[in-house]
Amino acid sequence: MSVVQVAPQRPPAVAKTGLFTRLLALLISASLAFTPSALAQPRGISLIRDAEIERVLRSYIDPIVTAAGLSPSSVKLYLVNDDALNAFVAGGQNIFINTGMIMTLETPNQLKGVIAHETGHIAGGHLVRGPEAYEKVQTPMFVTMLLGVAAFAAGAPDLGAALLMGSTQVAQRQILAYSRTQESAADQAGVAYMTTIKQSPQGMLEVFEKFADQEILSGRKLDPYARSHPLSRERVAALTDLSERSPYREVKDSPAEQLAYDLMKGKLRGFLERGDVTLRRYPHKDKSMPARYARAVAYFRGADLDRAMIEIDALLAERPDYPYFWELKGQVYVESSRPKEGIAPYRKAAALAPGEPLIQASLGAALVATEDANNLKEAVSVLRATLHKEPANAMAWYHLASAYERLGQEGQAQLATAERYFAIGGMKQAVQFAGRALPKLKESTPEWLRARDIMTSGKDGADQEIEKEKEQEPRPKPNIPEQSRRVPLFSF
Repeated sequence: MSVVQVAPQRPPAVAKTGLFTRLLALLISASLAFTPSALAQPRGISLIRDAEIERVLRSYIDPIVTAAGLSPSSVKLYLVNDDALNAFVAGGQNIFINTGMIMTLETPNQLKGVIAHETGHIAGGHLVRGPEAYEKVQTPMFVTMLLGVAAFAAGAPDLGAALLMGSTQVAQRQILAYSRTQESAADQAGVAYMTTIKQSPQGMLEVFEKFADQEILSGRKLDPYARSHPLSRERVAALTDLSERSPYREVKDSPAEQLAYDLMKGKLRGFLERGDVTLRRYPHKDKSMPARYARAVAYFRGADLDRAMIEIDALLAERPDYPYFWELKGQVYVESSRPKEGIAPYRKAAALAPGEPLIQASLGAALVATEDANNLKEAVSVLRATLHKEPANAMAWYHLASAYERLGQEGQAQLATAERYFAIGGMKQAVQFAGRALPKLKESTPEWLRARDIMTSGKDGADQEIEKEKEQEPRPKPNIPEQSRRVPLFSF
């Protein structure tokens, strides 16, 4: 499992379906001018990549998006390292799921219900039409606000206050009405998708009933999902009716599905919770696979490698065919500065999960870490195969650059580094390293042409990054005469 800090442009800009309720909070608190694009840009979120978790989640997502008439290959999944109970769609056909959502929900069916609902937003085009609906609210609101400001300036503070308050109240009603309409439509679509794939919509209802109970709480205590998905008892009643009429209402998750979900939860808790919390949640008397899995990770993170290996070996004795137990064993060795011992477990994991790019990338990293010449050559082959399947895998590009550098192939190392920056949106660095690689590569080869392409296609992005850096630099204060500084200036 790897955790990566992601800049706003990687992944796509997060313009959530719950944008309107967040805009509303700004309106009520300060009546400030704003733009949807500004609010849609996060400072950066922390993403997790994990082969096992992504496999489980894709097994939920792909049938649902297919039922919605979408192509699974066009719908991207992002796992967000955030303990808040939240999931959302953004930037087109992109589904973001918080680790807190997975660790809080109890069954695969519940999480499938959330995914079906979010898919309803994508298929319904809510992210496309949302800004248009907002524009209809924004113009009259700003006109009323300006009239309120003018009333204050004309010496009518009561009228001004009434106009400002009225503008926010009208906007509030219109935005919430639009948002509730969107959410109800996504509910109905989600139930339809679950019916198409012969799954119960009961899990969706169970999740949203929890949020309905939070309506009596203050906004400070509400989970983000409740804030961005406004609920009402009427909406829950409608969803209840849809669930009761479903021919698949009584369908339950299979034992194999539930085990895969519980293993995923145990792994996440082991990596993300404090070790003592994980060990209290999964005490030693619990001999289930999810409990041993969680404890193995907790011990590994706590540098108690002997106990970690005892738990891992017990898991492998029970399920020697499960690739992710081998993957964890390899990770423990490699991250404990024993890369040679980590190669065999990673090879086993790669054999049991053929074509899995994240496991292949980890095997390549282990081979590079040994610094053995033969292993370095194999690492290049393994990492190139990984990147053929997943060209934007920044970790694989990093280790490939290290392998080339140790093999003395400086041009290839610089190009791989350029590719890494290109994958994460660091266009300025991508252009710089591509420029360094170009004279060291044979002219007209695929590598030389790729370096030139990066320089050409990345130039605009690099120029934009430079301009942003200039804008953030402190500017000298203007030399204004002292008497002029006392004159108040207003701009609208």
